[in-house]
Amino acid sequence: MLIRLGYEIAIESDAATPIISLLDIHRERQADIKRQTRVLTSPSVPTRVYHDRHGNSCRRFTAPAGGFRILYDAVIEDSGETDDVNTLAGETPVAQLPDEVLVYLLGSRYCETDHLGSLAWQRFGQLPPGWARVQAIVDYVHNRLSFGYGYARSTRTAAQAHEERVGVCRDFAHLAITLCRCMNIPARYVNGYLGDIGVPVDPAPMDFSAWMEVFLDGKWYTFDPRHNRPRIGRVVIARGRDATDVPLLHSFGPHRLSLFKVWTYEQERNLFNPPHHGVDRTVSAQMLA
Repeated sequence: MLIRLGYEIAIESDAATPIISLLDIHRERQADIKRQTRVLTSPSVPTRVYHDRHGNSCRRFTAPAGGFRILYDAVIEDSGETDDVNTLAGETPVAQLPDEVLVYLLGSRYCETDHLGSLAWQRFGQLPPGWARVQAIVDYVHNRLSFGYGYARSTRTAAQAHEERVGVCRDFAHLAITLCRCMNIPARYVNGYLGDIGVPVDPAPMDFSAWMEVFLDGKWYTFDPRHNRPRIGRVVIARGRDATDVPLLHSFGPHRLSLFKVWTYEQERNLFNPPHHGVDRTVSAQMLA
């Protein structure tokens, strides 16, 4: 299947502001891109891409004072299959984990394992290890938190989300990641495109979304505490310990968000269809930081 995706983001700033964006499709999916524009900026400014320690494509540029816009549009090939499910996948003992996976057991800015360790062991310590335990954690988070865009707060941690019982997709992911790490199960934060493909259309679509990946039996598996069901058409942008590592835009100076438009939808195999109009949202600039 083909998925049309892209974004248009506009900001305003009072002075020239250096920015790092994590909006490029992850390099593991670059071969699946059938058509794409360059990353277009208005006014036009030079941009440069580097790769961080998590393998994400990070784009550096300086937004001039005043209004600034960044735009991208692409068509990508997707298998059309749902997220992998392997209910027999087991946990790997910590002593046998690959070195590069160990960082995803540690506490991080939004995932305070020290605050939630006792809760995790009380609730999940007696459950069968492996897939069943992770799914129980995901079920718990899905039922514990109420979702709403109005609940967005860039400073909310996993422990705070657990206490407040509200959040957006990043809060669902942070809480589930933290509980997994407390149980010595490596878990990492993922953001990317997720349109309403294979599910009823949501009046508040999650075109940019956050979920988690969990390391079981030597492989990373996708779990989505927000939706709590296998989905079609995820396109990864970036991965990290938590949202600190993968902001959509990180600005080194104040800016105001004036436009945030995203589109993700299944497209017929006519690659010359005009772009989807996308979804306009009123989103706080702090959600991009």
